[in-house]
Amino acid sequence: MSDRSAQVKQDDILCFTTMRNEKIRLPYFLKYYRDQGVDHFFIVDNDSGDGSLEYLMEQPDVSVWHTDKSYKRSRFGVDWLNWLQMKHAHGHWALVVDPDEFLVYPFCDTRPIRALTDWLDASSIKSFSAMLLDMYPKGRIDAQPYREGQNPLEITSWFDAGNYMINKNKKFGNLWIQGGPRARTFFKDKPEKAPALNKIPLVKWDRKYTYVSSTHMLLPRGLNLVYDEWGGEKASGVLLHTKFLDTFTQKAAEELERRQHYSASVEYRAYAESLKDNPDLWCKWSEKYINWRQLEILGLMSKGNWA
Repeated sequence: MSDRSAQVKQDDILCFTTMRNEKIRLPYFLKYYRDQGVDHFFIVDNDSGDGSLEYLMEQPDVSVWHTDKSYKRSRFGVDWLNWLQMKHAHGHWALVVDPDEFLVYPFCDTRPIRALTDWLDASSIKSFSAMLLDMYPKGRIDAQPYREGQNPLEITSWFDAGNYMINKNKKFGNLWIQGGPRARTFFKDKPEKAPALNKIPLVKWDRKYTYVSSTHMLLPRGLNLVYDEWGGEKASGVLLHTKFLDTFTQKAAEELERRQHYSASVEYRAYAESLKDNPDLWCKWSEKYINWRQLEILGLMSKGNWA
């Protein structure tokens, strides 16, 4: 619909996302990543009807594609973005995030994302992990209306500091993380069915690479070895996941009806059943978000040996 990829320079940092009906989130999403230092956005619009596509077509640093095809049959958007990355991201640092995900990395309050990618290049590190951290408000999730352009963390400012399970995926070599408020609220009887929280969203892309399942794991398998190293742990970040705004109840109902998500939309069925009572995800063990240093102290991310 609007291909501005010709303006991408050799060392530009690129962001890739797929979305549907996210107009209310897009202004802040674009601002956040522009401020971090992303140079160009490649976005697939999956048949939005809320003005998202028209808004994106007006943005000077966005290339946008449109499809009305099945999100499920594209392996939940992975095939669409893999194709765009193969075509446009070779040799670039590529960030793959959803419009409700905000990357926090070591020193992000004082250093742009290019400082991180320069250090990763100098350290011969090709992939950077970030645990997905579900953020939520204190009180009913529909109590405070979200305005277009607002920082969602002004509302969803709480998170679970603990309550996480980690297993090693023997086939792909990545760590599989589950838990947090979605596990204890929506999947309390079947925590093993809770959504995966392990992500590898930032990769020095090569056209031979491919995401296998969302950004949870990649091929070749070596890209998934993002935590342990000889003598310590690798640097990692956190994706602040701001799904739980007042817009979520309507979004969950829509996605359940579309049935375009994994495992017969088991996640959205769980949301629909619990959201009848508009749950309060906050509990007495919840922590209020301050900054990346707090997340490092809690063991949710690490600066590794990046000084």
